[in-house]
Amino acid sequence: MKRRKPALILDHDKLRYNMRSVIGWCGAAGIDVAGVIKITGGMASVARDYAECGAYMIASSRLEQLARAKNAGVDIPMLMIRVPMISELEELVEICEYSLQSEYATLKALDEAAVRAGKVHNVILMADLGDLREGFFELEELVDVAKYVEDVLSGLHLAGIGTNLGCYGSVMPTEDKMDQLVSYAEAVEEAIGRPLEIVSGGATSSLIPVFDKYMPSKVNLLRIGALSFTGPLEDLRTSYGRKEADALHDDVFTLEAEVIEVRTKPTHPIGKLGVDATGRKRTYVDRGMRKRALLAIGRADYGELDDIIPQLEGAEVIGASGDHTILDIEDCKEPVRVGDVIRFKLKYTAILRLTSSENVTTYEI
Repeated sequence: MKRRKPALILDHDKLRYNMRSVIGWCGAAGIDVAGVIKITGGMASVARDYAECGAYMIASSRLEQLARAKNAGVDIPMLMIRVPMISELEELVEICEYSLQSEYATLKALDEAAVRAGKVHNVILMADLGDLREGFFELEELVDVAKYVEDVLSGLHLAGIGTNLGCYGSVMPTEDKMDQLVSYAEAVEEAIGRPLEIVSGGATSSLIPVFDKYMPSKVNLLRIGALSFTGPLEDLRTSYGRKEADALHDDVFTLEAEVIEVRTKPTHPIGKLGVDATGRKRTYVDRGMRKRALLAIGRADYGELDDIIPQLEGAEVIGASGDHTILDIEDCKEPVRVGDVIRFKLKYTAILRLTSSENVTTYEI
């Protein structure tokens, strides 16, 4: 099949291999996985892959993505992982069985929405352990709100507590942080007089305590997306040096972009320099005259230059504007011609943007 360019290729066999590996690592530690589909724009086929590979829930920060998965017949619970807006609570109770929560006012409004819909909605109260994104910062407030949900809000069920680490404050899931989460869970359980079903210890970075075997047994849910799609290209491998990620595929998604110009040009711009298309002042290294290829895709589609990795040996991404990408191909052993297709491996943010780009067609194999 001739593919329209630029093209984003999703290899489901490689994706399922990664998913089974990640879910297997967690399962061996007694931990369920909420499979996050946000990076793909909420593709229903990816949600089905997660369900078939043993995920306990499907998770996203976008209600429309979870609705798409549910409408496609994915029949495991849906989890909203961004604290919801009050304006979307009516939709939330229809689409999701679970949500993360951190505001008293939202919980009260959610209870009213659930009662009107004749449903009981499951909530996971978030504890902020220092990463400083969402969550109750003081244990006393967390316990008080947990008791309020348990004793007063008939439309809600307190399913558990959770935390987020690394997404804003770069805080790592160290042993003391995991123990702190467990102590918070135990304080809530003592206050409500029963065990919690869920203690959610974070996202992909919280695989570190799984690998290093200091994850407390009480932590039984992780919310994982990135690693299944990028493998060793980033996150656990590049951010934390974890070799476990090397067992995964790093080309679940591949970008194909077409060459529209090949020229030998200077490597330093000629004239008085200001800012580039993104408003940034750049520094250029004069390497003399070198051959380069211009591609019909740009930063409007994938974001940062470092997030795309050319598979053509010897090629180097040297710059881009919104709609063009420039490769240095002087050292390539293979000839590059106008009309050729260059393939790239992708980091997380590039996939996230490409799956939402109107300029890029996604193909599934």
